[in-house]
Amino acid sequence: MTILIPILGDQLSHDLASLQGVAKGDAVILLMEVADETTYVRHHKRKIALIFSAMRHFADELCAAGWSVEYVALDDPANTGSFSGEVARAIERHRPRAIRIVEPGEWRVRRMIDGWAERFGLPVEMLIDDRFVCGILEFQTWAQARSELVMEYFYREMRRKTGLLMTADGKPEGGQWNFDKDNRAPPKRGLNYPEPLHFAPDATTEAVMALVVERFAGHFGRLEKFALPVTAAQARSALAHFVATALPDFGTYQDAMVTGQDWLYHSWLSPALNLGLLTPLEVAQAAADAYAAGTVPLNAAEGFIRQVIGWREYVRGYYWLEMPDVASANALDATRPLPEFYWSGDTPMLCLAEAVRNTRDNAYAHHIQRLMVLGNFAMLAGVRPQEVADWFLVVYADAYEWVELPNVIGMSQHADGGRLATKPYAGGGAYIDRMSDHCAKCRYDVKKKVGPDACPFNALYWDFLARHEARFGRNRRMANMYATWNRMQPEVRDAYRASARMFLATLEPAADGWARGAGAEDR
Repeated sequence: MTILIPILGDQLSHDLASLQGVAKGDAVILLMEVADETTYVRHHKRKIALIFSAMRHFADELCAAGWSVEYVALDDPANTGSFSGEVARAIERHRPRAIRIVEPGEWRVRRMIDGWAERFGLPVEMLIDDRFVCGILEFQTWAQARSELVMEYFYREMRRKTGLLMTADGKPEGGQWNFDKDNRAPPKRGLNYPEPLHFAPDATTEAVMALVVERFAGHFGRLEKFALPVTAAQARSALAHFVATALPDFGTYQDAMVTGQDWLYHSWLSPALNLGLLTPLEVAQAAADAYAAGTVPLNAAEGFIRQVIGWREYVRGYYWLEMPDVASANALDATRPLPEFYWSGDTPMLCLAEAVRNTRDNAYAHHIQRLMVLGNFAMLAGVRPQEVADWFLVVYADAYEWVELPNVIGMSQHADGGRLATKPYAGGGAYIDRMSDHCAKCRYDVKKKVGPDACPFNALYWDFLARHEARFGRNRRMANMYATWNRMQPEVRDAYRASARMFLATLEPAADGWARGAGAEDR
């Protein structure tokens, strides 16, 4: 009797824990394209194509390495459409003595797997996903010893654990842990923005793209010019290209936004990283090696490494610590439906239109577009956080619930009441004007504060502070903003709030049923 090893679509790593210590002749690997995973939210076309192409390439690599692999394609007539259904069919075929699987990344999938032993009458060995730097139990132990979850302190622990950018005597390189103050420069004219390395689709990817066009024509996003890495070899080439061409300036300009420039100095490695084609340690080590070689400045290497082994690991730990309650959190009592322009991009606010266009075309927008444009607008406008989270999960190729939900509910929307972030990431038009060239080309005037021609972010910002003064008025990190608000004459404050109400009244809500598909049996 054999061992059945299901591998999920974001576990495409040859050193996956479930593949270790098992004789190849004593195992059957099961990879599944299932309808439930494509429609429990209506994922961007490019995201579906990426995952299926990467899965098919990975299956071919496993076969070439001598593993017995069963691959269930989406268009297989016998496909049941669910993980559990395909595991049941595999059990009927192979009569395995046990199931061996690496812990999944998402809560709903974990609940499903937890029911397999009883459902199938087989032992299920669930292994720790050791591709992450920090295990789930390790994070929970760290969190339980603290009254506040401060990412900076967690990040320092991960630096010590990995030795990245650490000196021989246990000190951080450069004498400080964080160089964020050096990483907030606005864009300059004439900068050369190198694009990420592009990969022409091969026959496997083209077949997947044809399937997506046929089956998911109504889903959001464009599939044309698909060029993402779909194998570990391609992903490592993309990593080397980023380190050589973009990482040196990544730190300085990582918060900048430029009209028509989709990538700037960002890596766009997160889809490959979240699929398992790259590991966080190899990505972070490449940046540290470049600093050691003198080709990348410390502020760039540190800023990039902080995102990979700091923030990414931190939000994963937070997700498993706070689920399932955090998924329904709405501390600010936001009830507005998601505006239609999040799908169409049809808004005269250029910063928002550009972010939606980039999202539609590439299943991508960099972190400031996501946080300080798309997320900031939704929070200021009082959009229901679950609708914001669903939208982010749908539209980005790197979005999996474990990483997307904490970033949206906790950081972007402050819907968890401050568990993840000590203050809301709220900003007015001045921030966007400082960090981008959008405002100079926008129909609205960022210098105007109220009225039909004023940048809506200005009135929305002050209206947000006014609505939530009881909650944030004593927050020490917001004291200056509330001091400014309280110095304003009553008629000025009234004008801001009236201007915000007039603008919000113009927003058209998105159509019903835009994000979530029909209920899947395993949800």
